[in-house]
Amino acid sequence: MAPSGTTSTAVLEQLQRRSADPKRRILFTGATIVTMDADLGVLCDADLLVEGGTITAIGSGLARDGAVVVEAGGTILTPGFVDTHRHAWQSPLRRIMPDVDDLGAYVMSTLAGHATVYRPEDMYVGTELAALTALDSGITCMLDFSHNSRTPEHSDAAVQALVDTGIRGVHASMGPHFGEWDKQWPGDLARLKETYFARGDRMLTLRLAALATDEIAGPALAYGPELARTAEELGIGVSVDAVFGTSSSAAITEWEKAGLLGADLTLIHATGLTCEAWKAIGDSGTTIALAPTSDAQIGLETAIPAIDEALSAGVRPGLSIDVEVALVSDMFTQMRALHAIQRMRAVNAVHRTGRQPARITTHDVLDFATLQGARTNGLADITGSLTPGKQADLLVIQAEDLNTMPLNDPIGTVVLGCDARNISAVLVNGQPRKWNGQVLDVDLRALRERVHASRDHILNIPTPA
Repeated sequence: MAPSGTTSTAVLEQLQRRSADPKRRILFTGATIVTMDADLGVLCDADLLVEGGTITAIGSGLARDGAVVVEAGGTILTPGFVDTHRHAWQSPLRRIMPDVDDLGAYVMSTLAGHATVYRPEDMYVGTELAALTALDSGITCMLDFSHNSRTPEHSDAAVQALVDTGIRGVHASMGPHFGEWDKQWPGDLARLKETYFARGDRMLTLRLAALATDEIAGPALAYGPELARTAEELGIGVSVDAVFGTSSSAAITEWEKAGLLGADLTLIHATGLTCEAWKAIGDSGTTIALAPTSDAQIGLETAIPAIDEALSAGVRPGLSIDVEVALVSDMFTQMRALHAIQRMRAVNAVHRTGRQPARITTHDVLDFATLQGARTNGLADITGSLTPGKQADLLVIQAEDLNTMPLNDPIGTVVLGCDARNISAVLVNGQPRKWNGQVLDVDLRALRERVHASRDHILNIPTPA
């Protein structure tokens, strides 16, 4: 049911012939454009112009001169989704423990067990598979919390996979929790930065990754003054995982006293924190990455995503996928899970009281999945909204498919009605990465062979004779 021209092979061929032209113009015409820009809002029957990798104009009747024209009637254009935290290396182990009951079981199975046998090639294929899956489901920017950096070669492989897939990648590097490793982290971050992270388009960004406390893996991986100093010297942000409960709350108040909170720091999960910790987070502008299905399904701390606490502290969080060993891979599910959980709690809290519940909206969760995710990843100036001057990270979503027609409310349709099959095109930095419903430049058979070979090595499955 794709509108004529939107995903045609002829249009793609034109784009590919001119892919190296820094002045290439792409004009999307007649679309419903959900900009997620507070000033621009939602535009109906509108045009969007991309020049090179940049959005240069949004409006009606834009000039077609010299542009590759994409007739986009019957579609919704949105910013690409932004994943603020995913352990990409684990994707060959997808859904290996779908009913995991607690964090300890995950830690002992995955981090103390499977992670210890990973080779650089396993890091590559895991990150490759995760990034391609992200692109297929509309995630154009992914923070890979790569906490299995056993050697420099392991880190190189993870970064190279981000480069090769064409996603806007954030490599957050951390040493492994358990097992033998070279102890090159965090010293190796300087080499990584110099080798991979000098491109002006910021397709790649480097961050330091750490844990909130020393409870899981000891003090070397726990955020504090020493790691904060390393990040400051390198001029990179910090992402802190496993931020749970009273011990993490105590750590946050200590970081506040030491001046270690701020906009360049992201706290992941933030579940079960104290009021004092939330005040410190809000006052400092520290960012938050929620993992709605992770908290609820695995049962992390209170098992309730900390959306109400974040909003009360003045923090609009980003959203994330977390661990594919047990969880889904897409952002649609994260938005819907958070939307449903928060509204359920809000209504339940005031049931039979006569008070009105404070419910989040579909616009809120789409904001979290796009602009706030970009802000959390330190990239709000270049992605997260369809704003002239920002990079062209965008989705073309079919609004007249069986499961989306008729188009009545575009934001409601994106959040509650769509899935990956409705995404006909994905552009990252102005380059098509998915077209006509297919991720480009992927030999699926060869990828499948690499993924199976990696999985079999990790699980020590004998190769068939």
